[in-house]
Amino acid sequence: MLRLIFFVIFTLVFTPIAFIPVAFAVEPDEVLADPVLESRAREISRNVRCVVCQNESIDSSNADIARELRLIVRERLVAGDSDAEIESFLVARYGDYVLFRPPLNVRTLVLWFGPFVVLILGAMMLFFSLRAHHKKTVPLTAREQSELDRLLSPKTEPDTKQNGEPRE
Repeated sequence: MLRLIFFVIFTLVFTPIAFIPVAFAVEPDEVLADPVLESRAREISRNVRCVVCQNESIDSSNADIARELRLIVRERLVAGDSDAEIESFLVARYGDYVLFRPPLNVRTLVLWFGPFVVLILGAMMLFFSLRAHHKKTVPLTAREQSELDRLLSPKTEPDTKQNGEPRE
C-alpha cells in the first residue's frame, strides 16, 4: 500500500514536468517581425554559447549578456549579414569558444583533442601504475613462509586442561 501511495505522489508531481514545453529566454520585444529572419535568428542563437552560462545557448539563457548577443544577432540579420558573417563577428568579439561547434584550426586543437589526450594519458598512468605495483610483489623468505604456515595451520587442542589434569 505504501508503494502505491509513493507511486501516485511521484506520478502527480513529476508527470506534469514532462509535458512543460521548452522555455526560451527570447523576450517578446526581441522577436523580429519577419518570420524568416526570426527563424534564422533562432537557429544562429541555438548554436551560440552563452559566455556566462557556458553550457547553455543564448537562445535559452536569461543572462544579460545572452540578451545582448541575441539583439546583436537580430541587428546583424536586419542589416543583411549572412549567418557565416554573424558567426564570424561573434567569434572575432568573443573567440571560438562562443560557438557550440567551433572550427577545427590551430587555435582549437586543444579544445577538440584535449579530452582524448587526457583520456590516453590517464589510461597510460593507470597501466604503468598497476604494472609497477605488480612488480613490487616479493616472494616470502623461508622464515616468513614457515611463520605463515604455523599461523594458518589448524590448531589441535591438547587432551589436558590448563592445570595439567586429563580432560574428562
